Amino acid sequence: MPASGHQFDPVILREYDIRGIVGESLTAMDALAVGRTLGTIVARGGGRSVAIAYDGRTTSPELEAALVDGISACGLMVRRIGLAPTPAMYFATKVLDVDAGVMVTGSHNPSNYNGFKINLGGRPFWGQDIQCFGEAAARGDWIDGDGSVEDVDVRKEYIAKLRSGYNGRRDLTVVWDPGNGAAGEIVADLVERLPGRHIVINAVIDGTFPAHHPDPTVEANLAQLKDAVQENGAELGVAFDGDGDRLGAIDGRGRVLWGDQLLALLARDVLARHPGAPILADVKASQMLFDEVARLGGQPVMCPTGHSIIKDRMARLNAPLAGEMSGHLFFADGYFGYDDAVYAAVRLLNLVASSDATLAELRDQLPAMVNTPEIRIDADEARKFKIVEEVKSRLADMAGRSVNDTDGVRVTTDDGWWLLRASNTQSSLVLRCEAGDEAALERLKSEIREQLSMSGVALPEF
Repeated sequence: MPASGHQFDPVILREYDIRGIVGESLTAMDALAVGRTLGTIVARGGGRSVAIAYDGRTTSPELEAALVDGISACGLMVRRIGLAPTPAMYFATKVLDVDAGVMVTGSHNPSNYNGFKINLGGRPFWGQDIQCFGEAAARGDWIDGDGSVEDVDVRKEYIAKLRSGYNGRRDLTVVWDPGNGAAGEIVADLVERLPGRHIVINAVIDGTFPAHHPDPTVEANLAQLKDAVQENGAELGVAFDGDGDRLGAIDGRGRVLWGDQLLALLARDVLARHPGAPILADVKASQMLFDEVARLGGQPVMCPTGHSIIKDRMARLNAPLAGEMSGHLFFADGYFGYDDAVYAAVRLLNLVASSDATLAELRDQLPAMVNTPEIRIDADEARKFKIVEEVKSRLADMAGRSVNDTDGVRVTTDDGWWLLRASNTQSSLVLRCEAGDEAALERLKSEIREQLSMSGVALPEF
């Protein structure tokens, strides 16, 4: 690597991680530069060691090897966790004597993507941290030293911690779908330690994801899980993304429980132990969730979307539970406050197994709302934030509307609410609407369609 430093393709320096298409915007040289730059930051801060793990993608071993070379070249100890889900890397930073952690993963993206999630000093590394990281790499002012590398196995401890989240009083039949992702082997070992009947599909780790795309928040990717639940007479099914930090769930009737519905149910259990505590959710969550948290005596807190943002806010507010519509669920109640989908699944099972009601019955106890799924519209990267600002400006002159600009614009009217925000990770606008009935929902759709049209955006039927 030249002494003048390394220039990353700007497209891979994202809001929450470093991520791109391998062989195009992301290469092994980028991985080496990530290691050299992070290693220098850690060493100059007085740190000595970094934990590294990687997911099951076919490109991950090469990127991980280059990353290890870069960090060790700064004189640090690299503690290699090996093939594991992202939450296992987070776990390693909690139980090992390390100063940072890096996960090589493409998360829920297609198989040709990969990247790096960084944890530094016990906190997420995101936003301006990543932009400054790119500038530091370009300068190439790296520390040189003779580091060391050791393999560390945290699997036994990690599975024991996952198992600690369950003390249910009745047995369940559950189908698990790791989706050929990095959580497959962990799930297969975990279910042997849980009571009840457990069926695991797609447990073999395969970075080509032969069964389906590894994103459980897209309902089409849950079709196989729904079939397996029905065939086995299961009470519920759970699914994970490629690196095990997003949870999807369906009940015994084959209905999806979205992130806000899961959070509303889990809040019952958590608030019973932490009365009056803040419960965090992102701006895309249903009003039902915020109302339900308040009804349970908790403090509902609306946050910008983004798992790094929520982890940071959660720690500052000392909140025991948080979640996102994207399936990231965060427990500080009995856990470490980061997003671990397998642990969240165990807590969901525990909730159901501690109740006389099935998951389907618990779902039916939640207030019914009529809403759209999350809709994404392609938008030019340079224009997407401006569109949101234009809409916000026009709404300022409209009566009968309450506008929350926590993240984009969330507009509340007598009919319900609608949201428009610019994605931080894609060239797209994100929108969602929710109302009490279909007629009110159509009125909200018309309003957002009109606003987007005034900014030159054609909205497809939804």
